[in-house]
Amino acid sequence: MKRTTVKLPDDLDARLRLEAERRRVTVSELTREAIESHLGSRPTGRRRMIAAAAGRSGSHDVSERIEEILHNEVTR
Repeated sequence: MKRTTVKLPDDLDARLRLEAERRRVTVSELTREAIESHLGSRPTGRRRMIAAAAGRSGSHDVSERIEEILHNEVTR
């Protein structure tokens, strides 16, 4: 297993630690889970883009609101 250093804003770090504590897992476990979920669990060498734009919301500010959107998804 490789060790990687990631710089996070203080608020994101705090949310990560709270969620890890809530789930009773380590920060490393939660981080691996989040990355795996985002990238997919099986490396295919090339990312599949089959669903690209399939869920267009009509919102043009998603990239500006990504932290808010992710927070809402995690706290559901």
